[in-house]
Amino acid sequence: MIIYSIIATLLAGLLVLFICRLERSLHLFTIRKKYTAVIEAPSVSVCIPARNETHAMTQCLERVLSSDYRKMEVIVFDDESKDDTSILIKSFAHAGVRFVPGTPIPDGWVGKNHALEVLAREASGTYIIFMDVDTHIKTTTISQLVGYAMTENLQMASVIPERNDTWRASVLFGHLRYFWQLLLSRQSAPAASSSLWLINRRTLLNTIGGFGLHKGEVQPEAHLAALIGSKAYHCLVSNQELGVSYEKKWQSQYETSRRLLYPTAGGTWQGGLVGLIILTLLNLPFFVMLTSVVTGWLIIHTIAGGFVLSFALLYGRYTHAVWRRHWWIGVLVWPIVALQELIVFISSVIGYARRTITWKGRPVLAPPAAAKHPQETPAVL
Repeated sequence: MIIYSIIATLLAGLLVLFICRLERSLHLFTIRKKYTAVIEAPSVSVCIPARNETHAMTQCLERVLSSDYRKMEVIVFDDESKDDTSILIKSFAHAGVRFVPGTPIPDGWVGKNHALEVLAREASGTYIIFMDVDTHIKTTTISQLVGYAMTENLQMASVIPERNDTWRASVLFGHLRYFWQLLLSRQSAPAASSSLWLINRRTLLNTIGGFGLHKGEVQPEAHLAALIGSKAYHCLVSNQELGVSYEKKWQSQYETSRRLLYPTAGGTWQGGLVGLIILTLLNLPFFVMLTSVVTGWLIIHTIAGGFVLSFALLYGRYTHAVWRRHWWIGVLVWPIVALQELIVFISSVIGYARRTITWKGRPVLAPPAAAKHPQETPAVL
């Protein structure tokens, strides 16, 4: 009975901690009014790294070009795609889209980070907006984001996207990437999103020095956010007004989660152990409930059921914020999602140990440890 009491105490503490941190993040990261860019709007460079993106390239560029923001250039870096991505990008040349061909990746660079560095050097806007090909935006998204950054006097902002295609398996059984971003956000490691983020070009290139210090990081935007500091960086959870959403297949989410989960836990064996314990604890109540098939329903199963329901409602609070509709389905699928996350976390740890983690088919060989570089100093602004 002592072990049951210890586990129940740990679960209760974890639940309270998660509730507090999630509510805090949702309160801080929610836009509460509509923003628009001022009349003297600054120029913006929308920079898109692409590699083998024929499935989404055309729609992505059509959405960007439909923006109501006028002082805008669009630059796409084709990272040596093996399909027709380059042809699709070039077909938008008449609309002003600038095509930048891929180049061999220098030693020590993750492929996407190299693409971001090239794009940043090609950009000329006051602000750079980096966005993934599978990110969707509305006509007013760029205007609102730039207006928000100017009103709040920010040097950087990133947007956690919504999902509005609820009935797909990739949503119902999606991975918890942004869930952990909200729960684990803190000043030294703020929440950040790679789907769409804005940064002042001079701050990025002149003050920080580009992506050179972060060339091997699997989430460089998070490290830049930590450098800039909370006074000049904000993370936002998108809403219907801001209009940032994304569509990502389950397999792509799995690959992304394998790449991010172990580094999110610190990239060390101690962090990996803590992550494994937490995810095991999240799954334990459901497994205990299953034993009622053999033993019959006991008081322990009632307690376990209470924890399953409590964590499911917590996840429902998250889906209410990031799913445009049918958020309640998240409550029902929580046990499956939690078990899936445990399996993917173990896969992430093993993948880094065996050096089988990839990005778009290329190996990610950089150390996953999240320790700061000796040259870095927090809050550069």
